[in-house]
Amino acid sequence: MTHKERLLTALNHAEPDRVPICAWYTPEAEKKLLRYLGVESDQKETYNAAGGSLPILMDHDFLISWIGPCTSYYSDPAEEYTDEWGIGWKWFRNATGGSYTEMVRHPLADIIDPSQFSLPDFTREDRYAGACRLIAEYGKEYGVMGGCACTLFELAWYLRGMEQVMADMVGNKDFMHTYLDRLMKWIDDAGTRMVGLGVDVIWIGDDFGMQDRMLISPKLFREFFKPRYGQVFAEWRAINPQVKIAFHSDGEIYAIIPDLIEIGLDILNPVQPKCMDPVRLKKKYGKHLTFWGTIDIQEVLPFGTPQQVADEVRLRLRTLGEGGGLIISPAHNIQPEVPIENVLAFYETAMTAGRYPLRFQ
Repeated sequence: MTHKERLLTALNHAEPDRVPICAWYTPEAEKKLLRYLGVESDQKETYNAAGGSLPILMDHDFLISWIGPCTSYYSDPAEEYTDEWGIGWKWFRNATGGSYTEMVRHPLADIIDPSQFSLPDFTREDRYAGACRLIAEYGKEYGVMGGCACTLFELAWYLRGMEQVMADMVGNKDFMHTYLDRLMKWIDDAGTRMVGLGVDVIWIGDDFGMQDRMLISPKLFREFFKPRYGQVFAEWRAINPQVKIAFHSDGEIYAIIPDLIEIGLDILNPVQPKCMDPVRLKKKYGKHLTFWGTIDIQEVLPFGTPQQVADEVRLRLRTLGEGGGLIISPAHNIQPEVPIENVLAFYETAMTAGRYPLRFQ
């Protein structure tokens, strides 16, 4: 099978030759693995419109062209910088020696009228040059995904601040509805363009989950976000009825999974096993959803042994792989402190143990 055939077979809940794989990395972790492979390159996949070499070197089954708010995370090496949305960012170092960016300025914190701001223009053709290149060069062999994460809820609080957005949803509802309708333009434009270009999967997402509960109530999700996601899902399916739709949310979001299925979701990411039970999800929703992720990045991948990583991969293959509907992957970005041996154990086990028919003692 080609990588594309393998991916699409699994997404259609049938068994390909092996379970599709992928992994995503922070820029430092990506560079660390590239150096291990003997590749010196500043072109990286992480939140990059045109992708990088690592997914192909590691035999991933699809490539991602990123666009939108998520691309701001590592977009400037300056200690502090402002992205195209006006959001202020700053670099920080963590205890293990890695670095990361955090928001330090929310440009819309004080607005009263939602008409007071303008959005970046996502009708510009140059924004899609990377996606066009991936489709033209690799689209026959690999699946291609349009990555439009940090779509609506996250963008709302990136611009306005988490506390203010939480207060708006409860005490300033008219403002919040108008505000979200304004923000919808970017994903409507970007998603429609990506689907029109011919991506196999359009991937949106907003983090609604904490470790053991949701950040907002299911009622608020259904009031503010479900109808708006449903609107763009329907628009994209009108353009291409075959396009697959993926949704990312970290954390525990059991309560809203039926809502996402109802509006047409195909793929749930990242299924963090410390937050939600993958077996429970497979039993309850496996006929409707493909599960993408499931490999623990909180303990096993960074702190386990290669054998423990291999055991984790086999566990997910054994309990979720039957009948397709699984993309095996770490449940978020691989960090620079993850040992190379553990990264390789993930790939090697997924490649060998993930071949159909799955056989486990």
